[in-house]
Amino acid sequence: RPDFEMLHIDNARTGFFEPGQYRAVLKHLPEYLKPVAQVAYITGWRTKSELLTRQWRHADFDAGWLRLDPGETKNGEGREFPFTPDLRAVLEAQRERAREIGRTHGIIIPWIFFHFVGDGRAAAGSRIKDFRGAWQQACKDAGVPGRLVHDFRRTAVRNLERAGVPRSAAMRLTGHKT
Repeated sequence: RPDFEMLHIDNARTGFFEPGQYRAVLKHLPEYLKPVAQVAYITGWRTKSELLTRQWRHADFDAGWLRLDPGETKNGEGREFPFTPDLRAVLEAQRERAREIGRTHGIIIPWIFFHFVGDGRAAAGSRIKDFRGAWQQACKDAGVPGRLVHDFRRTAVRNLERAGVPRSAAMRLTGHKT
């Protein structure tokens, strides 16, 4: 077989969120999406495939871990993220919101991140599946148009390193291989 020289493709992403940019975008997101952004910023987990699929059974409040089971990640390996004070606060607030809506409307909300219509119809407590439009609008309104939710992945590793977590451990927590 012939030998082909491969072209070098430099497609490493470089986007990071500075704390002020993160707060500005968060301010412009709808209330039901703020917890998703907060947890993505803390954990660096992939939003659509890893965070939006989390159910309450994946959050261990006693041991203090948020879990991805084997087979649920891009590389197939499971992982856990320890509850930081901020992560615990977001998850506890979400749990209380889900319980209150459940009591009021007689429904069970299995999803950590959910959309509630408010009138008890079919969409009440539905899993959030996509929020690109709301994200793009929030970024535009915050003065950082074109930013990606995926930028939280690199930002989380950087934030963990700045907090004293070794890079290799930070990468394991967020699911980075390189």
